[in-house]
Amino acid sequence: MAKIITMPRLSDTMTEGTVATWLKKVGDTIKEGDILAEIETDKATMEFEAFDAGTLLYIGIQEGDTAPVDSVLAIIGKEGEDYKALLDGKGGDAAPAAEAPKAEAPKAEEAPKAEAKEEKAAPAAELPKDVKIVTMPRLSDTMTEGTVASWLKQVGDTVKEGDILAEIETDKATMEFESFNAGTLLYIGIKEGESAPVDSVLAIIGPTGTDVSAYTSGAPAPAAAAPAKEETAAPAAKEEAKEEAATETVTTADGGRVFVSPLARKIAKDKGVDLSKVKGTGENGRIVKKDVENYTPAAAAAPAPAAAAPAKEAAAAPAAAPVYTPVGEVATEEVKNNQMRKVIAKRLGESKFSAPEYSLTIELDMDNAIASRTVINSVPDTKVSFNDMVIKACAMALRKHPQINTQWKDDVTIYNKHISIGVAVAVEDGLVVPVLKFTDMMSLSQIGTGVRDLAGKARNKKLTPAEMDGSTFTVSNLGMFGIQEFTSIINQPNSAILSVGAIVQKPVVKNGQIVVGNTMTVTLTCDHRTIDGATGAQFLQTLKQYIENPVTMLA
Repeated sequence: MAKIITMPRLSDTMTEGTVATWLKKVGDTIKEGDILAEIETDKATMEFEAFDAGTLLYIGIQEGDTAPVDSVLAIIGKEGEDYKALLDGKGGDAAPAAEAPKAEAPKAEEAPKAEAKEEKAAPAAELPKDVKIVTMPRLSDTMTEGTVASWLKQVGDTVKEGDILAEIETDKATMEFESFNAGTLLYIGIKEGESAPVDSVLAIIGPTGTDVSAYTSGAPAPAAAAPAKEETAAPAAKEEAKEEAATETVTTADGGRVFVSPLARKIAKDKGVDLSKVKGTGENGRIVKKDVENYTPAAAAAPAPAAAAPAKEAAAAPAAAPVYTPVGEVATEEVKNNQMRKVIAKRLGESKFSAPEYSLTIELDMDNAIASRTVINSVPDTKVSFNDMVIKACAMALRKHPQINTQWKDDVTIYNKHISIGVAVAVEDGLVVPVLKFTDMMSLSQIGTGVRDLAGKARNKKLTPAEMDGSTFTVSNLGMFGIQEFTSIINQPNSAILSVGAIVQKPVVKNGQIVVGNTMTVTLTCDHRTIDGATGAQFLQTLKQYIENPVTMLA
């Protein structure tokens, strides 16, 4: 008798799962204990094994698709068994034509095509043997669409399992996306710089020469399907062209990234050319072979004066001249919002308009903190910033004031027993909040090392979703920009965020005398649903005690 297999709950917080890959196909024989699929949860990608034996009759959730826990994942039964009554009982749709066993092909043709999802799945299931459609992956829990930053493989390239296909820009970071299939890259569905929703067709991989034009919305057959005789025409030239088509990423000394073909990178290494000084003429500024061969350091360092060039040549290159906007002329430019900016706007809007927030400000005496930091940093190989001291003080104060370390839910308030502090980091495209896990258990030097490591990854767009998830409190510091006081928007679902200003010298009163002192202003923004004003004030008093007397943090 056929049996329905539902989407399992593989973690205590899992509400939905994504099928990363199917390891069995419709019609395959299943033994008890066989791995059916890899399921991506909110925490990890896990193997899901079968607890029943039989034949895989139906797949309800395609690779890359997401569905709630207990949704119909698959049906296992006897070969040729009619399972549609089970789907009707679950409120599901009839099986798509391509998902039915071969023996039921005539019946499948009669199935209605009313559902858009079935129409989308049909072509994928009818693909030639060993051809796989790769969809835009969901690389973070908040990702709804992604942008292809760069392709590291081109149509016609051989792809091995584990090879990096492309760099995908999500709402939080730019991440490498590796292939789970082997074959030849037959088709690229999303070009560099283009954005598309999750589960859109990213690429198609299969045997060399396979025609997939029927599955690419009328696109012409890919170059990989060229006649075999062309492959023997000029092996050396073809290998060189293939290397030029590929792309590697080189990180420069200042943390920037340069896109370069493997062949150009090899030539640059042989010639000792600094790739950061070479201007790329390839797609999206990619450096190719001719750029390295034509590069001359003297020409790059000392371009010829404009006056020495003939007037005719100068007129032929108007792009080199600076462009000025005439006085009084209205000029605008539209710049497409990237994924990070969209999510920042969405999240902060939700926080600002959903949480009744208020702010509390206090001024701190930093004289002792400055003296303590000087002593700490005199220890070899130790570097602690004032921000590290603030983070440590916050972690210890949160332990004494658990109400601050909470999250609001409509029916309950969640008290976090652990303390993980998010540190706001400004990046080129916006703001990210990497998280120091279990901050209260870390020493000052460990906090300093952790913050520097996460900030470096953030600026190079190398943070993983796990490194930005799980904060219970957030610290935002704009003191290094000279900002003395500001108010931050709460980083939901946290209940509070601390805004840290610059240390300034000014006259202060000590022991009845006016002297020069060092002060710093901090502002605590709280969600009034979980934190009352008196509770927030008590937290700031504890924080003040720790920062003004750093030795108390060692007690």
